[in-house]
Amino acid sequence: MSYENFETNAIRTQVEQTEFREHSVPLYLTSSFTFESAEQGRALFADEIAGNIYTRFSNPNNSELIEKLCLLEGTEDGIATASGMAAMFVSMAALLQSGDHIIASRSVFGSTHQILTMILPKWGISHTYVDITEPEKWEAAIQPNTKMIFLETPSNPALDIIDLEWLGKLTKKHKLILNVDNCFATPYLQTPAKYGADIVTHSATKFIDGQGRTIGGAILGNKDLIKQIRFFARHTGPAMSPFNAWVLSKSLETLAVRMERHCQNALELATYLETLPQISKVKYPFLPSHPQHDLAKRQMRLGGGVVTFELKGGLEQGKKFLDALKMCSLTANLGDVRTTATHPASMTHSKLKEEERQAVGITAGLVRISVGLENIKDIIADITQAIQHSS
Repeated sequence: MSYENFETNAIRTQVEQTEFREHSVPLYLTSSFTFESAEQGRALFADEIAGNIYTRFSNPNNSELIEKLCLLEGTEDGIATASGMAAMFVSMAALLQSGDHIIASRSVFGSTHQILTMILPKWGISHTYVDITEPEKWEAAIQPNTKMIFLETPSNPALDIIDLEWLGKLTKKHKLILNVDNCFATPYLQTPAKYGADIVTHSATKFIDGQGRTIGGAILGNKDLIKQIRFFARHTGPAMSPFNAWVLSKSLETLAVRMERHCQNALELATYLETLPQISKVKYPFLPSHPQHDLAKRQMRLGGGVVTFELKGGLEQGKKFLDALKMCSLTANLGDVRTTATHPASMTHSKLKEEERQAVGITAGLVRISVGLENIKDIIADITQAIQHSS
């Protein structure tokens, strides 16, 4: 059963209650499922009837998580994966073959860059990078063998935005698969399928979990594409554990209220940082100074939980700042209830060449803050003292 509103779907979508009448969904920690008869087993393996066979294929906890995410993203079907990077890789590898070409936004997560530049080329799959902020170049990059467009919006860590409605029309015109990484926005802030995305991918490790506890991913989209993706995943094995699926499904129950506070805190922090003389640049989608502020307001409910800024003095000042933090955590993760700070050039995007980092705005002094749910006064106080200490 689906409901009209996001929060209700996130909370009330559950697998069928058992004879024990539990209120909270139980964990189904089983590797396999029994058959009532040999005929039922045959029919299940032949895909003539729906049901669980083996947890690598499906499990009630995984099914509940995916049912929720499909309702929230507005997609027909989906699968859960062991990690966000498994979701990124499988969403490409299952749908591309030797000789195909993929267009990607230049600003992507470091591991996604490695997939595009180091792994897919081994199978004869080529790519072209296009700047997310130069939409006029996207159509020109399409080749006769182009099959997919992949991007993040907002991008990591540049926080650049692309017009999803325009891109959806472009991919339909050329009969391409549009694959959107919606990790930073989450389905609460943005639903790419509404604008024509065929595939929506997530690192559920981030805001969907929201508390830094577990790792997981999701691939959501139309039934025909998910059928191909499910076949690939079923036989290559990047399955999410039932325990992680249970954790993530429970996490979705609070996603809306968490994202509201993440975004509130992030906007307040970004607004404050713009007043500091030690900082040369602040970037946040809902700041009026963001180059795509109007677009962000049009296609996102709120601006997200990530803020980036550049300290004057470059790398050395950035190091001093990070080392001076007392409350905020220095870690590569994001989307946590705890505020975290990362230095993309030396951490999450270190595998990119210097010129590649510069091309997407990852300067030596860039700091990425994933703004948590602590009191905003405490977040600002810690960042302020660290800036002062590094100056």
